[in-house]
Amino acid sequence: MNRAPTLLTLAFAFVVLCGREAVDAAATPAAGAPPDTAPAPTEPGQVILIQNATVLTVSHGAIEHGSILIKDGKIAAVGQSIKAPEGAQVIDASGQFVIPGIIDCHSHIAIDGSVNEGSISVSSIANIADVLDSDDIDIYRDLAGGVTAANVLHGSANAIGGQTIVIKLRWGQPAEKLPFEGAMPGIKFALGENPKRSNFRAPGEARYPTTRMGVEETIRAAFTEARDYKKMWGDYSRRAAAGEKNLIPPRRDLRLEPLVEVLEGKRYVHSHCYRADEILMLLRVAKEFGFKVRTFQHVLEGYKVADEIAAAGAGASTFSDWWAYKVEAKVEAYDAIPYNAALMTKRGVVVSVNSDDAEEATHLNQEAAKSMKFGGLTHDEALKLVTLNPAIQLGIDKRVGSIDAGKDADLVVYNHDPLSAYAVVQKTLIDGRVYFDRQRDIAERADREKEKKALLEKEKKAGEAGKEKPAEKKPAEAKPAEKKPEEKKPPEKKTGEKKPEEKPKPPSVERSTSPAARSAGTRLALPGGGL
Repeated sequence: MNRAPTLLTLAFAFVVLCGREAVDAAATPAAGAPPDTAPAPTEPGQVILIQNATVLTVSHGAIEHGSILIKDGKIAAVGQSIKAPEGAQVIDASGQFVIPGIIDCHSHIAIDGSVNEGSISVSSIANIADVLDSDDIDIYRDLAGGVTAANVLHGSANAIGGQTIVIKLRWGQPAEKLPFEGAMPGIKFALGENPKRSNFRAPGEARYPTTRMGVEETIRAAFTEARDYKKMWGDYSRRAAAGEKNLIPPRRDLRLEPLVEVLEGKRYVHSHCYRADEILMLLRVAKEFGFKVRTFQHVLEGYKVADEIAAAGAGASTFSDWWAYKVEAKVEAYDAIPYNAALMTKRGVVVSVNSDDAEEATHLNQEAAKSMKFGGLTHDEALKLVTLNPAIQLGIDKRVGSIDAGKDADLVVYNHDPLSAYAVVQKTLIDGRVYFDRQRDIAERADREKEKKALLEKEKKAGEAGKEKPAEKKPAEAKPAEKKPEEKKPPEKKTGEKKPEEKPKPPSVERSTSPAARSAGTRLALPGGGL
């Protein structure tokens, strides 16, 4: 396949880069830091009317000169002739566009520490919910790109990785306020080169598995254990319900309990994958044990097996146009194509476009737009890739993903059509509260720069004051003159007195390291009598 870029492709890339710079400029204050608290002039429960906008509902077309009424964090009404209630805050969006909040189905933001617990092949005991970091600057930056919700995943170092969680990007709120209330928890699987550690194996590391067949058997063995564990607890519960006495409950296994939830349909499986053969492998294993794969993540060769994915009821969350980027490991991404999302969509798969990267998430609207060029998706189909479709994949589409009365007021206001490379986010609302406001951000940059300099100066002075000064030497005090003891005179020798005879001394041996001395047999005297 000829992969040389055409002039048209280069021109499109240039336009996209221009748009990225615009988004980055909006998301990065001059001081390099956003507000420490949510930049929200609105309060929870306040009534807001967004009016005079082009409302792209996603579910039922576009409304020109439309309005959206927000009450108690929910969309109360959508239409063209909505009057502002008394006391409502009015946002004039003349000439602007409003869409549902963007949902990133594959994110690694807001995690305190590493995303991988890579020491073992089945790390289902680990849970991303335990390490959410509400101070992660990427939350604010992704808000500036219109993202309102994200599926925060464990990494792909394990055949069965850690538990996952869906969050809302409520910047300035504590970590316990981030989880999306009522969203189904998930678990991360991974297939291919990553779980078999072909790219980043530490020296001397020999962790099983190291082959694709080993990855398959790791998953199969884990679910065999989980199935037996579920049966054991089921038997115990039945016997206890029957009134049997002196029962000893089975020993709990926190590694297997998330897998039992998968078998019971209480936890979604999100699986990292690239190649068509491994996609089919996981579908076979899932059928064998009676569980569903909720989404195939990346799924770069999904277009080859789109019918099988659709038949299994699985979703596909992919990149827009990444290919041939893992050349060090048998080039498992080489057959990826930018038409992947469009081809799977046309075969009946629910498809989303994800980021897998905090920076990429700031322009997911542009990533979705690429499927109009590569594959000919319509405007509405492309917009669904980052709104309604990921909401369906995460089981939250009754709450978010489109602009309909009764849904959460998670909205984004753009200055241009959101699928344009020139579109820049003006406001991002979550639950009817403004969490990002571009104009406010720009207006406060000078004050933040001033505050930053003042804090740095204060820190510098505190550091200088804390340095220990060298101790000054005090002049020695003069001591009072002490009387010297009188020297005793040696007794005078009497004339004619004989001296005692002196004993003869042994001849002294001088040290010599010269070759001549050693050759003459001279020995060196060593301490303790050693030679």
